[in-house]
Amino acid sequence: MKLFQQLLVAPAALGLIAPLAANAAELNINGISDYSSSAEVHNISDVHPSDWAFQALTSLAERNGCAVATPSSSMTRYEAAALLNKCLGNVAQVTEEESRLLNEFAPELAVIQGRVEGLESRISEFEAGQFSSTTKMNGKAAFITGYVDNDTTENSDSITMEYMYQLNMNTSFTGEDLLYTRIKTGNVGDHFKDKSQGTYLAVANGNGGVLKVDKIWYQFPVGDNLNVWVGPRIENYYMLASAPSIYKPITKQFALGGNGPVYGSSTSPGFGVAWTQDVEDPSAGRWAISAAYTAKDGASSSEDKGMFGDDGRSALLTKIEYGAPRWQVSAAAAFKDNGWEDSYFATSAGKERASDSSETAIGLRAYWKPESTGAVPSVQVGYDFTNVDDAGNGFADEASGWMVGFGWKDLWVDGNRAGIALGSRVSASSIVGGGDDAADDNTVWEAYYSFKINDGVTVTPAVFGGEDTNAGTEEISGAVLLTEFRF
Repeated sequence: MKLFQQLLVAPAALGLIAPLAANAAELNINGISDYSSSAEVHNISDVHPSDWAFQALTSLAERNGCAVATPSSSMTRYEAAALLNKCLGNVAQVTEEESRLLNEFAPELAVIQGRVEGLESRISEFEAGQFSSTTKMNGKAAFITGYVDNDTTENSDSITMEYMYQLNMNTSFTGEDLLYTRIKTGNVGDHFKDKSQGTYLAVANGNGGVLKVDKIWYQFPVGDNLNVWVGPRIENYYMLASAPSIYKPITKQFALGGNGPVYGSSTSPGFGVAWTQDVEDPSAGRWAISAAYTAKDGASSSEDKGMFGDDGRSALLTKIEYGAPRWQVSAAAAFKDNGWEDSYFATSAGKERASDSSETAIGLRAYWKPESTGAVPSVQVGYDFTNVDDAGNGFADEASGWMVGFGWKDLWVDGNRAGIALGSRVSASSIVGGGDDAADDNTVWEAYYSFKINDGVTVTPAVFGGEDTNAGTEEISGAVLLTEFRF
Protein backbone atom coordinates (compact mmCIF):
# COMPACT_ATOMS: atom_id res chain seq x y z
CA MET A 1 0.00 0.00 0.00
CA LYS A 2 1.33 3.42 -0.92
CA LEU A 3 2.21 5.83 1.87
CA PHE A 4 -0.56 8.24 0.96
CA GLN A 5 -3.09 5.41 1.04
CA GLN A 6 -1.77 4.30 4.40
CA LEU A 7 -2.21 7.78 5.78
CA LEU A 8 -5.85 7.65 4.75
CA VAL A 9 -6.38 4.49 6.84
CA ALA A 10 -6.44 6.43 10.11
CA PRO A 11 -9.64 8.46 9.50
CA ALA A 12 -11.28 5.46 7.90
CA ALA A 13 -10.49 3.36 10.94
CA LEU A 14 -11.91 6.01 13.22
CA GLY A 15 -15.14 5.74 11.31
CA LEU A 16 -15.40 2.10 12.30
CA ILE A 17 -14.98 2.74 16.01
CA ALA A 18 -18.45 4.23 16.52
CA PRO A 19 -20.30 1.29 14.86
CA LEU A 20 -18.20 -1.14 16.87
CA ALA A 21 -19.12 0.66 20.06
CA ALA A 22 -22.77 0.72 19.07
CA ASN A 23 -22.83 -3.04 18.41
CA ALA A 24 -21.18 -3.67 21.74
CA ALA A 25 -23.86 -1.59 23.43
CA GLU A 26 -26.72 -3.36 21.66
CA LEU A 27 -25.34 -6.77 22.58
CA ASN A 28 -24.58 -5.72 26.16
CA ILE A 29 -21.45 -7.91 26.13
CA ASN A 30 -20.43 -6.85 29.62
CA GLY A 31 -23.80 -7.79 31.06
CA ILE A 32 -23.73 -11.19 29.37
CA SER A 33 -20.17 -12.14 30.18
CA ASP A 34 -20.38 -10.87 33.74
CA TYR A 35 -23.24 -13.26 34.42
CA SER A 36 -20.88 -16.24 34.28
CA SER A 37 -18.85 -14.88 37.17
CA SER A 38 -21.61 -13.38 39.30
CA ALA A 39 -24.97 -14.40 40.74
CA GLU A 40 -26.32 -10.89 40.16
CA VAL A 41 -29.08 -10.63 37.54
CA HIS A 42 -31.23 -7.93 36.01
CA ASN A 43 -34.74 -7.02 37.10
CA ILE A 44 -36.41 -8.12 33.86
CA SER A 45 -37.77 -11.59 34.77
CA ASP A 46 -38.37 -13.85 31.74
CA VAL A 47 -37.11 -17.09 33.27
CA HIS A 48 -38.26 -17.81 36.83
CA PRO A 49 -36.84 -20.29 39.36
CA SER A 50 -40.06 -22.28 39.08
CA ASP A 51 -39.61 -22.77 35.30
CA TRP A 52 -38.21 -26.06 34.00
CA ALA A 53 -35.67 -24.09 31.92
CA PHE A 54 -34.33 -22.34 35.01
CA GLN A 55 -33.93 -25.63 36.86
CA ALA A 56 -32.30 -27.28 33.85
CA LEU A 57 -29.85 -24.42 33.37
CA THR A 58 -28.96 -24.45 37.07
CA SER A 59 -28.25 -28.16 36.93
CA LEU A 60 -26.23 -27.77 33.71
CA ALA A 61 -24.13 -24.92 35.14
CA GLU A 62 -23.34 -26.90 38.29
CA ARG A 63 -22.57 -30.06 36.33
CA ASN A 64 -20.26 -28.41 33.76
CA GLY A 65 -18.74 -25.82 36.10
CA CYS A 66 -19.44 -23.04 33.61
CA ALA A 67 -20.55 -20.41 36.15
CA VAL A 68 -18.73 -19.24 39.25
CA ALA A 69 -22.07 -18.93 41.04
CA THR A 70 -25.29 -20.56 39.89
CA PRO A 71 -28.36 -18.32 39.55
CA SER A 72 -30.72 -18.17 42.50
CA SER A 73 -33.36 -15.76 41.20
CA SER A 74 -35.04 -14.82 37.93
CA MET A 75 -33.05 -14.02 34.78
CA THR A 76 -33.81 -12.59 31.38
CA ARG A 77 -34.02 -14.88 28.37
CA TYR A 78 -30.84 -13.36 26.92
CA GLU A 79 -28.98 -14.00 30.17
CA ALA A 80 -30.23 -17.57 30.11
CA ALA A 81 -29.13 -17.93 26.47
CA ALA A 82 -25.71 -16.50 27.27
CA LEU A 83 -25.27 -19.01 30.11
CA LEU A 84 -26.42 -21.85 27.87
CA ASN A 85 -23.99 -20.79 25.15
CA LYS A 86 -21.16 -20.70 27.67
CA CYS A 87 -21.97 -24.16 28.99
CA LEU A 88 -22.50 -25.86 25.62
CA GLY A 89 -20.37 -23.75 23.30
CA ASN A 90 -17.71 -26.44 22.78
CA VAL A 91 -19.78 -29.57 23.39
CA ALA A 92 -19.91 -32.05 20.49
CA GLN A 93 -22.95 -34.05 21.72
CA VAL A 94 -25.89 -32.97 23.86
CA THR A 95 -28.45 -34.77 25.96
CA GLU A 96 -32.17 -34.68 25.31
CA GLU A 97 -32.65 -32.04 28.02
CA GLU A 98 -29.80 -29.94 26.63
CA SER A 99 -31.29 -30.22 23.14
CA ARG A 100 -34.61 -28.99 24.55
CA LEU A 101 -32.82 -26.00 26.10
CA LEU A 102 -31.18 -25.21 22.77
CA ASN A 103 -34.54 -25.26 21.03
CA GLU A 104 -36.16 -23.15 23.74
CA PHE A 105 -33.58 -20.36 23.48
CA ALA A 106 -32.77 -20.71 19.76
CA PRO A 107 -33.97 -17.16 18.87
CA GLU A 108 -31.86 -15.57 21.59
CA LEU A 109 -28.81 -17.71 20.73
CA ALA A 110 -29.15 -16.70 17.08
CA VAL A 111 -29.19 -13.01 18.00
CA ILE A 112 -26.13 -13.39 20.24
CA GLN A 113 -24.22 -15.36 17.62
CA GLY A 114 -25.18 -12.90 14.88
CA ARG A 115 -24.01 -9.92 16.90
CA VAL A 116 -20.68 -11.59 17.72
CA GLU A 117 -20.11 -12.57 14.10
CA GLY A 118 -20.93 -9.02 13.03
CA LEU A 119 -18.40 -7.62 15.47
CA GLU A 120 -15.77 -10.10 14.32
CA SER A 121 -16.42 -9.15 10.69
CA ARG A 122 -16.08 -5.44 11.39
CA ILE A 123 -12.91 -5.99 13.40
CA SER A 124 -11.47 -8.00 10.51
CA GLU A 125 -12.31 -5.19 8.09
CA PHE A 126 -10.69 -2.67 10.41
CA GLU A 127 -7.53 -4.75 10.82
CA ALA A 128 -7.29 -5.23 7.05
CA GLY A 129 -6.98 -1.48 6.65
CA GLN A 130 -4.34 -1.03 9.35
CA PHE A 131 -0.62 -0.88 9.03
CA SER A 132 1.00 -4.29 9.39
CA SER A 133 1.03 -5.82 12.83
CA THR A 134 4.73 -4.96 13.06
CA THR A 135 4.17 -1.20 12.82
CA LYS A 136 2.93 1.27 15.41
CA MET A 137 2.18 4.90 14.63
CA ASN A 138 1.88 7.97 16.81
CA GLY A 139 1.96 11.63 16.03
CA LYS A 140 2.06 15.21 17.15
CA ALA A 141 0.62 18.51 15.96
CA ALA A 142 1.56 21.96 17.19
CA PHE A 143 -0.15 25.34 16.85
CA ILE A 144 2.44 28.11 17.17
CA THR A 145 1.26 31.63 18.02
CA GLY A 146 3.66 34.40 18.95
CA TYR A 147 5.96 37.23 17.97
CA VAL A 148 9.64 38.23 17.96
CA ASP A 149 11.00 41.74 18.33
CA ASN A 150 14.46 42.36 16.84
CA ASP A 151 15.53 45.93 17.53
CA THR A 152 17.71 45.98 14.41
CA THR A 153 14.68 45.34 12.18
CA GLU A 154 11.73 47.70 11.85
CA ASN A 155 8.19 46.36 12.17
CA SER A 156 9.36 42.87 13.12
CA ASP A 157 6.99 42.19 16.00
CA SER A 158 3.77 41.15 14.25
CA ILE A 159 1.92 38.24 15.84
CA THR A 160 1.92 35.14 13.65
CA MET A 161 0.15 31.78 13.81
CA GLU A 162 1.75 28.71 12.22
CA TYR A 163 1.70 24.95 12.59
CA MET A 164 3.71 21.73 12.55
CA TYR A 165 2.41 18.19 11.97
CA GLN A 166 4.39 14.99 12.50
CA LEU A 167 3.80 11.23 12.21
CA ASN A 168 6.16 8.66 13.72
CA MET A 169 6.12 5.08 12.47
CA ASN A 170 7.99 2.44 14.45
CA THR A 171 8.35 -0.97 12.80
CA SER A 172 9.96 -4.02 14.38
CA PHE A 173 10.53 -7.29 12.55
CA THR A 174 12.14 -9.23 15.43
CA GLY A 175 10.90 -7.44 18.53
CA GLU A 176 14.38 -6.03 19.15
CA ASP A 177 15.09 -4.07 15.97
CA LEU A 178 13.51 -0.80 14.81
CA LEU A 179 12.78 0.77 11.45
CA TYR A 180 11.94 4.38 12.28
CA THR A 181 10.22 6.70 9.81
CA ARG A 182 9.20 10.26 10.59
CA ILE A 183 6.90 12.16 8.26
CA LYS A 184 6.65 15.86 8.88
CA THR A 185 5.31 19.11 7.54
CA GLY A 186 4.58 22.66 8.63
CA ASN A 187 4.50 26.24 7.48
CA VAL A 188 6.84 27.79 10.04
CA GLY A 189 8.98 30.59 8.68
CA ASP A 190 10.40 34.01 9.42
CA HIS A 191 11.44 34.46 13.08
CA PHE A 192 10.49 31.04 14.39
CA LYS A 193 12.77 29.41 11.84
CA ASP A 194 15.66 31.88 12.16
CA LYS A 195 18.90 30.27 13.34
CA SER A 196 20.96 33.46 13.38
CA GLN A 197 19.02 35.29 16.11
CA GLY A 198 18.38 32.20 18.25
CA THR A 199 14.59 32.11 17.77
CA TYR A 200 14.36 28.84 15.81
CA LEU A 201 11.78 26.80 17.72
CA ALA A 202 12.34 23.14 18.59
CA VAL A 203 8.97 22.26 17.00
CA ALA A 204 9.51 24.31 13.83
CA ASN A 205 9.16 22.86 10.35
CA GLY A 206 9.02 24.81 7.11
CA ASN A 207 8.03 22.28 4.46
CA GLY A 208 5.36 24.62 3.14
CA GLY A 209 2.52 22.23 3.95
CA VAL A 210 4.06 19.35 1.99
CA LEU A 211 4.42 16.00 3.78
CA LYS A 212 8.01 14.77 3.54
CA VAL A 213 10.03 11.91 4.97
CA ASP A 214 12.03 13.79 7.56
CA LYS A 215 13.89 10.87 9.17
CA ILE A 216 14.32 7.21 8.26
CA TRP A 217 16.77 4.72 9.70
CA TYR A 218 17.13 1.13 10.87
CA GLN A 219 18.43 0.13 14.30
CA PHE A 220 19.32 -3.37 15.49
CA PRO A 221 21.21 -5.03 18.35
CA VAL A 222 24.35 -7.12 18.02
CA GLY A 223 24.63 -9.36 21.05
CA ASP A 224 23.67 -7.97 24.44
CA ASN A 225 25.76 -4.80 24.52
CA LEU A 226 25.92 -3.31 21.01
CA ASN A 227 23.39 -1.30 19.04
CA VAL A 228 23.87 -0.42 15.37
CA TRP A 229 22.17 2.30 13.30
CA VAL A 230 22.15 2.92 9.56
CA GLY A 231 19.96 5.15 7.45
CA PRO A 232 19.73 7.61 4.57
CA ARG A 233 18.18 10.36 6.75
CA ILE A 234 19.54 10.46 10.28
CA GLU A 235 21.40 12.82 12.59
CA ASN A 236 24.45 11.89 14.64
CA TYR A 237 22.86 12.40 18.06
CA TYR A 238 20.27 9.69 17.35
CA MET A 239 23.09 7.15 17.19
CA LEU A 240 24.22 7.39 20.81
CA ALA A 241 23.90 5.05 23.77
CA SER A 242 21.95 7.82 25.52
CA ALA A 243 21.10 11.47 24.99
CA PRO A 244 23.67 14.02 26.19
CA SER A 245 20.98 16.29 27.66
CA ILE A 246 17.75 16.02 29.65
CA TYR A 247 16.70 19.65 29.25
CA LYS A 248 13.58 20.03 27.07
CA PRO A 249 14.00 23.26 25.09
CA ILE A 250 11.61 25.72 23.49
CA THR A 251 14.24 27.19 21.15
CA LYS A 252 16.36 24.66 19.31
CA GLN A 253 19.63 26.32 20.29
CA PHE A 254 19.32 24.86 23.81
CA ALA A 255 18.84 21.26 22.61
CA LEU A 256 21.58 18.68 23.30
CA GLY A 257 23.13 20.82 26.03
CA GLY A 258 23.96 23.44 23.39
CA ASN A 259 23.27 22.72 19.73
CA GLY A 260 26.72 23.80 18.54
CA PRO A 261 29.76 22.35 16.74
CA VAL A 262 29.90 19.06 18.66
CA TYR A 263 26.35 17.68 18.49
CA GLY A 264 25.11 20.06 15.79
CA SER A 265 24.23 18.05 12.72
CA SER A 266 22.17 17.97 9.56
CA THR A 267 19.81 15.18 8.52
CA SER A 268 22.11 13.14 6.29
CA PRO A 269 23.03 9.57 5.33
CA GLY A 270 24.94 7.93 8.16
CA PHE A 271 25.66 4.98 10.40
CA GLY A 272 26.75 4.43 13.99
CA VAL A 273 27.36 1.98 16.80
CA ALA A 274 27.06 2.18 20.60
CA TRP A 275 28.30 -0.11 23.36
CA THR A 276 26.74 -0.09 26.84
CA GLN A 277 28.19 -1.83 29.88
CA ASP A 278 26.07 -4.46 31.61
CA VAL A 279 25.35 -3.77 35.28
CA GLU A 280 23.41 -5.98 37.68
CA ASP A 281 21.93 -3.03 39.58
CA PRO A 282 19.92 -0.76 37.21
CA SER A 283 20.55 2.20 39.53
CA ALA A 284 24.33 1.75 39.45
CA GLY A 285 26.71 3.73 37.26
CA ARG A 286 27.70 2.27 33.91
CA TRP A 287 29.98 3.14 31.00
CA ALA A 288 28.96 3.62 27.38
CA ILE A 289 30.84 4.48 24.20
CA SER A 290 29.30 5.66 20.92
CA ALA A 291 30.54 6.52 17.45
CA ALA A 292 28.49 7.97 14.60
CA TYR A 293 29.37 9.06 11.06
CA THR A 294 27.23 11.30 8.85
CA ALA A 295 27.89 12.71 5.38
CA LYS A 296 26.08 15.92 4.42
CA ASP A 297 26.84 15.21 0.75
CA GLY A 298 26.16 11.49 1.11
CA ALA A 299 23.27 11.54 -1.37
CA SER A 300 25.31 13.33 -4.04
CA SER A 301 26.95 11.41 -6.89
CA SER A 302 29.12 14.37 -7.89
CA GLU A 303 32.84 13.82 -8.22
CA ASP A 304 34.58 13.43 -4.84
CA LYS A 305 31.27 13.77 -2.97
CA GLY A 306 29.03 10.95 -1.75
CA MET A 307 29.55 9.15 1.55
CA PHE A 308 33.34 9.18 1.58
CA GLY A 309 34.44 11.62 -1.15
CA ASP A 310 37.46 13.83 -0.55
CA ASP A 311 35.37 16.97 -1.07
CA GLY A 312 32.30 15.80 0.79
CA ARG A 313 31.26 17.41 4.07
CA SER A 314 31.41 14.74 6.76
CA ALA A 315 31.27 14.48 10.54
CA LEU A 316 32.49 11.76 12.89
CA LEU A 317 31.11 12.01 16.42
CA THR A 318 32.45 9.97 19.33
CA LYS A 319 31.10 10.05 22.88
CA ILE A 320 32.14 8.42 26.15
CA GLU A 321 29.82 8.61 29.13
CA TYR A 322 29.47 7.40 32.68
CA GLY A 323 26.25 7.66 34.58
CA ALA A 324 23.14 6.25 36.23
CA PRO A 325 19.44 6.93 35.64
CA ARG A 326 19.58 10.16 37.69
CA TRP A 327 22.92 11.60 36.55
CA GLN A 328 25.51 11.48 33.81
CA VAL A 329 28.84 13.04 32.81
CA SER A 330 30.14 12.75 29.26
CA ALA A 331 32.78 13.96 26.85
CA ALA A 332 32.38 13.99 23.09
CA ALA A 333 34.65 14.79 20.16
CA ALA A 334 33.45 15.71 16.67
CA PHE A 335 35.72 15.70 13.62
CA LYS A 336 34.26 17.67 10.73
CA ASP A 337 35.68 18.20 7.24
CA ASN A 338 35.27 20.48 4.23
CA GLY A 339 33.60 23.44 5.86
CA TRP A 340 30.75 21.78 7.75
CA GLU A 341 28.92 24.58 9.60
CA ASP A 342 26.55 24.49 12.60
CA SER A 343 24.44 27.53 13.32
CA TYR A 344 21.65 26.85 15.85
CA PHE A 345 23.89 27.85 18.77
CA ALA A 346 26.60 30.02 17.20
CA THR A 347 27.27 33.61 16.22
CA SER A 348 28.05 34.52 12.64
CA ALA A 349 31.81 34.53 13.24
CA GLY A 350 31.58 31.45 15.45
CA LYS A 351 29.97 29.27 12.79
CA GLU A 352 31.42 30.31 9.43
CA ARG A 353 34.02 27.95 7.94
CA ALA A 354 36.19 28.02 4.84
CA SER A 355 35.20 25.33 2.33
CA ASP A 356 38.45 23.37 2.75
CA SER A 357 38.72 23.68 6.53
CA SER A 358 38.46 20.90 9.09
CA GLU A 359 37.83 21.12 12.80
CA THR A 360 37.97 19.19 16.04
CA ALA A 361 35.25 20.12 18.50
CA ILE A 362 35.07 18.94 22.11
CA GLY A 363 31.85 18.88 24.11
CA LEU A 364 31.45 18.37 27.85
CA ARG A 365 28.04 17.57 29.28
CA ALA A 366 26.63 16.74 32.71
CA TYR A 367 23.17 16.44 34.17
CA TRP A 368 21.51 15.58 37.46
CA LYS A 369 17.89 14.76 38.32
CA PRO A 370 16.33 14.92 41.81
CA GLU A 371 14.98 11.76 43.37
CA SER A 372 11.45 13.12 43.37
CA THR A 373 9.68 15.64 41.17
CA GLY A 374 8.34 18.98 42.31
CA ALA A 375 10.16 22.05 43.59
CA VAL A 376 13.72 20.80 43.07
CA PRO A 377 14.80 21.11 39.42
CA SER A 378 16.96 18.89 37.27
CA VAL A 379 20.16 20.57 36.11
CA GLN A 380 21.87 20.40 32.72
CA VAL A 381 25.22 21.98 31.80
CA GLY A 382 27.10 22.02 28.51
CA TYR A 383 30.32 23.50 27.17
CA ASP A 384 31.71 23.33 23.62
CA PHE A 385 35.05 24.48 22.24
CA THR A 386 36.51 23.92 18.81
CA ASN A 387 39.81 24.26 16.93
CA VAL A 388 39.71 24.81 13.17
CA ASP A 389 42.54 23.80 10.83
CA ASP A 390 43.05 25.63 7.53
CA ALA A 391 40.52 28.19 8.73
CA GLY A 392 41.52 30.81 6.19
CA ASN A 393 42.05 34.51 6.66
CA GLY A 394 39.15 36.20 8.44
CA PHE A 395 37.68 32.95 9.75
CA ALA A 396 37.70 31.72 13.36
CA ASP A 397 40.29 29.13 14.27
CA GLU A 398 39.00 28.86 17.85
CA ALA A 399 35.47 29.21 19.24
CA SER A 400 33.51 28.27 22.36
CA GLY A 401 30.11 28.52 24.05
CA TRP A 402 28.13 27.24 27.04
CA MET A 403 24.64 26.71 28.44
CA VAL A 404 22.87 25.88 31.72
CA GLY A 405 19.33 24.55 31.89
CA PHE A 406 16.91 23.87 34.76
CA GLY A 407 13.83 21.73 34.43
CA TRP A 408 10.94 21.04 36.80
CA LYS A 409 8.48 18.16 36.51
CA ASP A 410 5.12 18.20 38.29
CA LEU A 411 5.71 21.79 39.38
CA TRP A 412 2.67 22.98 41.40
CA VAL A 413 0.40 20.58 39.49
CA ASP A 414 1.07 16.95 38.58
CA GLY A 415 1.82 16.65 34.89
CA ASN A 416 2.89 20.28 34.43
CA ARG A 417 6.52 21.18 33.79
CA ALA A 418 8.71 24.27 33.61
CA GLY A 419 12.11 25.17 32.25
CA ILE A 420 14.69 27.95 32.29
CA ALA A 421 17.87 28.06 30.22
CA LEU A 422 20.59 30.60 29.61
CA GLY A 423 23.91 30.57 27.86
CA SER A 424 26.34 32.12 25.45
CA ARG A 425 26.25 31.04 21.80
CA VAL A 426 29.48 29.65 20.35
CA SER A 427 31.54 32.68 19.36
CA ALA A 428 35.01 33.14 17.90
CA SER A 429 37.76 33.52 20.49
CA SER A 430 40.49 33.75 17.83
CA ILE A 431 40.29 34.87 14.18
CA VAL A 432 42.97 34.24 11.58
CA GLY A 433 44.52 37.56 10.54
CA GLY A 434 43.32 39.31 13.69
CA GLY A 435 40.09 40.87 14.75
CA ASP A 436 37.37 40.05 17.26
CA ASP A 437 33.94 38.52 17.22
CA ALA A 438 31.60 41.44 17.90
CA ALA A 439 29.19 38.99 19.52
CA ASP A 440 31.69 37.33 21.85
CA ASP A 441 29.77 38.62 24.91
CA ASN A 442 26.39 37.41 23.65
CA THR A 443 23.74 36.01 26.00
CA VAL A 444 20.59 34.05 25.23
CA TRP A 445 17.82 32.77 27.50
CA GLU A 446 14.36 31.22 27.62
CA ALA A 447 11.69 30.36 30.20
CA TYR A 448 8.43 28.43 29.94
CA TYR A 449 5.66 26.66 31.85
CA SER A 450 3.68 23.77 30.34
CA PHE A 451 0.09 23.07 31.33
CA LYS A 452 -0.98 19.46 30.79
CA ILE A 453 -4.64 19.76 29.84
CA ASN A 454 -5.00 15.99 29.45
CA ASP A 455 -2.91 13.07 28.20
CA GLY A 456 -3.01 14.38 24.64
CA VAL A 457 -3.01 18.17 24.92
CA THR A 458 -0.38 20.51 26.37
CA VAL A 459 -0.37 24.32 26.35
CA THR A 460 2.96 26.08 26.85
CA PRO A 461 3.46 29.84 27.14
CA ALA A 462 7.14 30.78 26.76
CA VAL A 463 9.34 33.85 26.60
CA PHE A 464 12.88 34.10 25.23
CA GLY A 465 15.48 36.62 24.22
CA GLY A 466 19.10 37.56 23.89
CA GLU A 467 21.67 40.26 23.30
CA ASP A 468 24.38 40.41 20.62
CA THR A 469 23.14 37.03 19.38
CA ASN A 470 24.75 37.05 15.93
CA ALA A 471 26.69 40.11 14.77
CA GLY A 472 26.99 41.90 18.09
CA THR A 473 24.26 44.51 17.65
CA GLU A 474 20.99 42.63 18.19
CA GLU A 475 18.62 42.75 21.11
CA ILE A 476 16.02 40.03 20.75
CA SER A 477 12.85 39.40 22.73
CA GLY A 478 9.87 37.23 21.96
CA ALA A 479 6.96 35.18 23.25
CA VAL A 480 5.15 32.14 21.95
CA LEU A 481 2.12 30.07 22.90
CA LEU A 482 2.55 26.43 21.88
CA THR A 483 -0.48 24.19 21.82
CA GLU A 484 0.62 20.60 21.25
CA PHE A 485 -1.57 17.61 20.48
CA ARG A 486 -0.17 14.07 20.85
CA PHE A 487 -1.95 11.02 19.54
